[in-house]
Amino acid sequence: MLKKSIYPLFLLAVAYLLFSSHDAKIIIAGIAIFLIGMVFMEDGFKLFSGGMLERVLEKSTSNLPKSIATGFIATAIVQSSSLLTIIIISFLSAEMISLSGAIGVVFGANIGTTTTAWIVSAFGVKIDIAYYAMPMLIFGVLLRFKANKAYQGLGNILIGLGFVFLGIGYMKDGFEALKDGLNLAQFAMTGYLGVLVYIFIGMIATIIIQSSSATMAIIITALATGQIEYINALALAIGANIGTTVTAILGSLSSNANGKRLAVAHFIFNVVTGFIAVLFLYQLADLVDILSHSVGINENDYAMKLAMFHTIFNIIGVLSVSPFTHKLVTYLEGLFIEEEVEIDRAKYLDSTVIAIPVSALAALQKEMTHLYDNATEVLAHAISLHRHSFLNQQNILEVVQHSTAPIEIDIEVFYETKIKALYGDILNFATLAQDKMNEEEIMSSYYYKVAAKNVVEAIKNAKELQKNVTLYQKSKNEVIKNEYNILREKIANTLDKIDDIRSDADDMDSLIKVQQLKEDIKALNIIKNGKIDTLIRSNSITPKMATSLINDTSFAYDISKRLIDVAVTLWIKDKEIKTLAGEGS
Repeated sequence: MLKKSIYPLFLLAVAYLLFSSHDAKIIIAGIAIFLIGMVFMEDGFKLFSGGMLERVLEKSTSNLPKSIATGFIATAIVQSSSLLTIIIISFLSAEMISLSGAIGVVFGANIGTTTTAWIVSAFGVKIDIAYYAMPMLIFGVLLRFKANKAYQGLGNILIGLGFVFLGIGYMKDGFEALKDGLNLAQFAMTGYLGVLVYIFIGMIATIIIQSSSATMAIIITALATGQIEYINALALAIGANIGTTVTAILGSLSSNANGKRLAVAHFIFNVVTGFIAVLFLYQLADLVDILSHSVGINENDYAMKLAMFHTIFNIIGVLSVSPFTHKLVTYLEGLFIEEEVEIDRAKYLDSTVIAIPVSALAALQKEMTHLYDNATEVLAHAISLHRHSFLNQQNILEVVQHSTAPIEIDIEVFYETKIKALYGDILNFATLAQDKMNEEEIMSSYYYKVAAKNVVEAIKNAKELQKNVTLYQKSKNEVIKNEYNILREKIANTLDKIDDIRSDADDMDSLIKVQQLKEDIKALNIIKNGKIDTLIRSNSITPKMATSLINDTSFAYDISKRLIDVAVTLWIKDKEIKTLAGEGS
């Protein structure tokens, strides 16, 4: 509500500046163009990488040093810590990476984002950077018309870079013109009071603009044109660093516990880093002077010195905080705990995950596993068995024969509390996620929806089966009791073998187990194999029993067949082996 009420006031303030000052209009236009450029670059890298960035991030976060290096390199290349944060939060929500790995990437991204300051200070304020924007925009637009997504992505990147360069050019021109009419340097403040005031200004600017890169571009162009003092520019850079975490926290308010944990970790890191930078501000400024001289940066090149300061204090922050990552993870996991709810809902599907196809599919796989685990509980109870009693057992039939006590479970209530809402979440998420997917990814999403439907149909069949399983367990007719025990054994054996497939990393082994299972459940077709005829002719069972047995073996076969299909979709990874195992048939 506060954000909604402040926004109109912000728009009015911007409108006032636009109409009251021509120079302010140029600067604000430059900021707007710069931000549009960042958006185009983000979209471009998504298209151009074709999921490569996501795959690299997923495989490069196994330990903290690797995570930090990955965060730095990825941000330096794509020039967008926000894009990286979106991917990392989505991976974290889908449990594709650990919380410590995600925190490491954020640490590295903070160093990587300082490359923007180097680019602006090295090129933006020293050459007519807008001159190079035009060819980028032209070629970018031409590439956007290509059908190939990689070309479209490259086109977006060029358009983005063109707008970024153009925006810097406008900001530079605006500050140059403003200098003649108003010199902001006259308001510079000395001492730590001035430092704190400018830190606050840097924070507010970043919160409003929603981009620390844009704030740094403004600071550097203002510094290069003499609009602000060097020491105040350092304070503004610290404020921009802290301000970017506020936007991350606001964005995490609607996310799950993992999103909140990462946002708080980001906030803690930047506040600690900012505190160190403020405490040793003048010492760091002296260090920058020494290093600048050693690498050939001109003594009066304050823009380059600011970029170096920005990088140094972020590196110091990483070195200071990273040794305590394990303790930070423990604290954050205790700070945000997922609430247990009576009606089971999706654990892995949220708005942060859906934006990245690879993490969306990973989240669907995990959520389907969640749905399957819920379903196997009720399926086992429906045939009067507990899962722990038959999983990984050598003689399942013997376990079944000794498990004669019925398990009281209302399958309808179980479906309403543990299955229905979760099933709806999966279907809704899979449908919405397809908007950002290619054809192959859409097909994978479709198979997850089919798998979810198979789980639900298996539970409905189990509800029909439960009545007669309970009834005939008490029967004095040993033949019908034995037939129902065989039926129970087949379902239990299917669940047991699927558990083996789930833990088997070798897809060829899993394919063999699937084929064996399909062959095994053919015994449930008692009409085709003639078993029911034998039982009726020998008067071993009554006609009523025969009717029940025919229906229930059909239910048992359907349950087993559907569960096997679910296993193929969830736990066989190779696409060709999935097809051989029967996915889509």
